[in-house]
Amino acid sequence: MNVFKNVRQFLTPGWVLTAIVAIAFSYLAFTVLAPWQLGKNTATQHRNQQLEHSFELDPVDVNELMPKGKGFVEGNEWRRVTATGSFLPDTRVLLRNRPVNGAPAVQVLDVFVANNGENYLVNRGFVRPTDSSTPNVEPAPKGTLTISAFTRRNEIPAETAPIAGTPPQVYGINTKEVSKLVGTELNPDWLQLSDKSDAVIEAIPLPTLESGPYLSYGIQWIFFGALVPLAVVWFIRAEIVERRRDRAEQEEMAKNLRDAEAAEPVDDTDDTEDAAPESDDDTTPTSPPAKPEEDRAAELHRQRMAQRYGNTGHRAAGYRDNRYDERF
Repeated sequence: MNVFKNVRQFLTPGWVLTAIVAIAFSYLAFTVLAPWQLGKNTATQHRNQQLEHSFELDPVDVNELMPKGKGFVEGNEWRRVTATGSFLPDTRVLLRNRPVNGAPAVQVLDVFVANNGENYLVNRGFVRPTDSSTPNVEPAPKGTLTISAFTRRNEIPAETAPIAGTPPQVYGINTKEVSKLVGTELNPDWLQLSDKSDAVIEAIPLPTLESGPYLSYGIQWIFFGALVPLAVVWFIRAEIVERRRDRAEQEEMAKNLRDAEAAEPVDDTDDTEDAAPESDDDTTPTSPPAKPEEDRAAELHRQRMAQRYGNTGHRAAGYRDNRYDERF
């Protein structure tokens, strides 16, 4: 019965709203926020493992991983390959909005025709943008040469459409889009030149093996998701203890008042015999009326508060009786 009574006391708009917010936050923390960060951590760890594996392997001919008309299989991105052939003239495409080391950059794409007859889209590196709309780019070497590169996965089409021109400009490396711009079929995936290749302009830095803060962020969301409901339970328990203390103080104050009233002497003498004669003088002072019971109870309560909190704080503490009715 006491449990039901305690629960009913907290069925107020303030406490109900607090409970709903706490439950909603915990649900989002456990089902959305924490999995989101932990998923990013898992993807980063997988990427780091793949990079380590790819960098440890020796370079192979591009035809082994990216034969004609086919891209490389899953798990072979960032593999080191070599290709012998020549660059196809008049196939340059500029890649915009792709910063390098946090600074604006324009990356240069050219088509390389390998000895196996396949056309590969090759990222030759980057140049820094200038005041002109089209930066000066070193032309691709002529004649037959061997390039060293990394295998890269084809990207999804960018939201911004390609810009036709001389040279054309794109906002993502999608081989199907570039194929339409240069007018030739391309391998589904593409190549990124390494810094050891003679045809590279300014090599794009390789990704670093960093785990990032995602694991700690995920653990923090789990911690917060568990902490918020526990905090609400703690506040509810503190509120119950405070209400019990207020109720006990009120009962003790009422008991002291009854004891004080019972201790007062009772006057059994006849009022008619001991009554003083009435005076005709209007200036005769009269005794003050007796304090009502509520004033006497308040006085006893102030005395108890003064004993508990001292002379400086008993006035503020005297308002504790009203908090039970005003709370929520």
